Amino acid sequence: MTTRTFTHVAAAVFTAFALTACGGGNDTSTTDGGNGGPPLVVDDDGNTTFNATALGSNLAALPTEALSAAEQSSLVYMREEEKLAGEVYARLYAAWGMRVFANISASESTHTEAVRQLLARYNVADPAANLGAGLYANATLQGLYTQLVAAGNESLVESLKVGATIEELDMRDIQTHLSSVDNQDIKLVYANLLKGSRNHLRSFYKTLLQQGGSYTAQYLTQAEFDAIVTSAMER
Repeated sequence: MTTRTFTHVAAAVFTAFALTACGGGNDTSTTDGGNGGPPLVVDDDGNTTFNATALGSNLAALPTEALSAAEQSSLVYMREEEKLAGEVYARLYAAWGMRVFANISASESTHTEAVRQLLARYNVADPAANLGAGLYANATLQGLYTQLVAAGNESLVESLKVGATIEELDMRDIQTHLSSVDNQDIKLVYANLLKGSRNHLRSFYKTLLQQGGSYTAQYLTQAEFDAIVTSAMER
């Protein structure tokens, strides 16, 4: 599958989810609710990982508020979308042996766990419970996983483009969700997920350039994309 075909498939996935889960909103703002917070640990390479103890303490200090239908739908989707990111990267590391995939896959496992903690906090059933790698309750994400892995297996350069595309897609999804989220604990986790995606986008783009590749923004404006990848890793 070509990168252009993948882009069209992923764009359709994003549009369908944004309309169904967020009441048809089309907010394209990059407002992220903050730059993240203490639960995140960022290493010298920009790998951005939730510290489970710090996250637990931060969540415990916040109230559990009424959970809207949009917030519940958002959490359920993001639990599996973060799971998908880590599992695609694990597959691409197995295919190409590029360390950036292994590092960011490990970070993503803490991202999906952070969302799982929110599900547990609100007594919402975990869609990923008892599902192995590459398996998703959401049929759209199941299809997207297959498309992503196929695209990334074409070449090392294409695999790094897949990494950049996933991080862009994550950012756009979370930004859309934030338009209908007001619970403080969800906003805290989502702000940190955005910070992680910005750092991981920087890592994938830097590695892509080192491999002689190029990339055009898919879900952010080109100006937004350029502002992220030309700025320093966030701590």
